[in-house]
Amino acid sequence: MAMSNKRLEFGRPVSSKRRLKDLLVQKDNRFCADCNAPDPKWASANIGVFVCLKCCGVHRSLGTHISRILSVTLDEWSSDEIDGMMEVGGNASANSIYEAYFPEGYTKPGPDASHEERAKFIRSKYEHQEFLKPSLRIVSGKGSTQSNRQSSFSKRIIDSFRITKSSPNMEGMVEFIGMLKVKVIKGTNLAIRDMMTSDPYVVLKLGQQTVQTTVVKSNLNPVWNEELMLSVPQQFGPIDLKVFDHDYFSADDIMGEAEIDLQPLITSAMAFGDAGMFDDMQIGKWLKSNDNALVGDSTVNILDGKVKQEMTLKLQNVESGELDLELEWIPLDH
Repeated sequence: MAMSNKRLEFGRPVSSKRRLKDLLVQKDNRFCADCNAPDPKWASANIGVFVCLKCCGVHRSLGTHISRILSVTLDEWSSDEIDGMMEVGGNASANSIYEAYFPEGYTKPGPDASHEERAKFIRSKYEHQEFLKPSLRIVSGKGSTQSNRQSSFSKRIIDSFRITKSSPNMEGMVEFIGMLKVKVIKGTNLAIRDMMTSDPYVVLKLGQQTVQTTVVKSNLNPVWNEELMLSVPQQFGPIDLKVFDHDYFSADDIMGEAEIDLQPLITSAMAFGDAGMFDDMQIGKWLKSNDNALVGDSTVNILDGKVKQEMTLKLQNVESGELDLELEWIPLDH
């Protein structure tokens, strides 16, 4: 067990600290990932970046469910934490993901930036994930546990590096056939889980991905109008949908669930190819049956050059509640 935190170099054990320091002295890691200040001595163990003292303070304010800050020289690191840093490979590799979609004309804060400028950028980059590839964005709302948020946020980022390194010419998307934009529109007559009302939010799961809406306080007929992004793997199953009531002092109560069959949407979209070449038309349908949660038949349509599907779902295993959604298929070449 004494060797668990070590690797071999020319037949000799290499300590975890040595591996971390070897990573730190690489060219791109000699400057802060967020403001380019020289000689960073801190790192976010779950994100995989080296940062300066000023940016480190902002990272700490995000909470450990987003960024777990450790000193490169003073803190003890576990082998798993160091393995995660090595998987990402440092600042340049991490920023190729976290800063992949800067708005036109956007510039990062520099080493002399004010605390306000620095905090705004770091929160946009890591907490709100504004510059991430859309396929990797995860909404980290209050309804999920801290450990689940931390795991989902960091695991999918590290997994994306593994995919990219194993298939560098496929832009990290080799196992996906497209993207799915799910607009959670509103809920109707949702179940009461508090004294007279509920604080609902919606969670969607597809494969290993989990995304969720914000919490709407004290409302049984909430309006979200929120768009959530999911990447669709080659071997896809249904979307697992659950509605929860957010509680501050106890576990969140479930307010119903449903499954969304993606086959009608994706099969139709694949059959027609470039939807922009067609006028508005119906191209498919998911039929209401006793085996699904549909309130009525759900048609797949080409609208303004996009493949979309609207649906109303009756929530299952609950006394009442319906949910209105809109799905949009986004091919990988868009």
